[in-house]
Amino acid sequence: MRRLHGLFLIIAGLLSCTALAQSYPSRPIRMIVPQAPGSASDTIARIIAAELTHQLKQQVVVDNRPGGALLLGLDLTAKAPPDGYTIGYGMVGALAISPNVVPKPPLDVQKDLQPILQMTTGQMLLAAGPSTPFRSVRDVITFAKQNPDKLFYASSGNGTPGHVGFELFKFMTGTSVVHVPYKGGAAGLTDLIAGQVQLMLESTNSITPYAKAGRVRGLAVSGPKRSVALPDLPTIAEAGVPGYEATTWTGIIAPVGMPRAIVMRLNAELNQVVASPTFKERAAAIGSEPVGGTPEQFAEHIRKEHAKWAEVVRRSGAKID
Repeated sequence: MRRLHGLFLIIAGLLSCTALAQSYPSRPIRMIVPQAPGSASDTIARIIAAELTHQLKQQVVVDNRPGGALLLGLDLTAKAPPDGYTIGYGMVGALAISPNVVPKPPLDVQKDLQPILQMTTGQMLLAAGPSTPFRSVRDVITFAKQNPDKLFYASSGNGTPGHVGFELFKFMTGTSVVHVPYKGGAAGLTDLIAGQVQLMLESTNSITPYAKAGRVRGLAVSGPKRSVALPDLPTIAEAGVPGYEATTWTGIIAPVGMPRAIVMRLNAELNQVVASPTFKERAAAIGSEPVGGTPEQFAEHIRKEHAKWAEVVRRSGAKID
């Protein structure tokens, strides 16, 4: 009798979870994006929101919450009710870098958030100003070693992927190049073009048009393979820094405590978004590639990236002023 009672409870629980997943969602969903409207991350988030709206037959509304080195939006996501009606959009800067450069982060990204799905992976472009003599990564390394602290590289700010990615480049090449942080990538690109700084490591999402137009000189991309957006350029590893890799990536997160049925429903729907021709085409147009997978795979990816950039930050002394 006890076994039958236990079996009944298991079946009832499974039926309850199935019913919950089938009835969800019954009202609009808020997607918190920790960057301002018009940013590269915001662009991808709005593509996801539009596709998810179509699939779920409920509006997915983007709520931009920039600030706090990207952690404000994550904190709001973590503190929302775990009912599936608030989800978040996270990227490498928010989930793996900022927690290591902010002295007292408002949350523990690995304990306070539920990963749902990694949506994209992308790269950065190591670019030189048009007036520099650099035609290759090897040119940069040779000059930097012969002239320590005579080269300047721009980033879109302290603790950004371009900042810590270049610090990793410096460590792996044994070079000393001066960091010049800007308030946003556009300002850094302007000074790169004008010759105020000589180098920049910036997301292909934003810098590719400048490289294709010849306004900056692309030298190499930062990922493990060549970029679909810039296929003629080598990777930094190919170009003379074996083992170098610094990717950009994004994914959907939610508050801890969300029912498993809703986690898996969102995961399934987002995997369909990732596989859709519309998403693939629009992501590729800005230099990103779709990923997909399970919540557990995304959680493991966050863990590895968090540990990797923690070590880079420790060695470089990078911090948010």
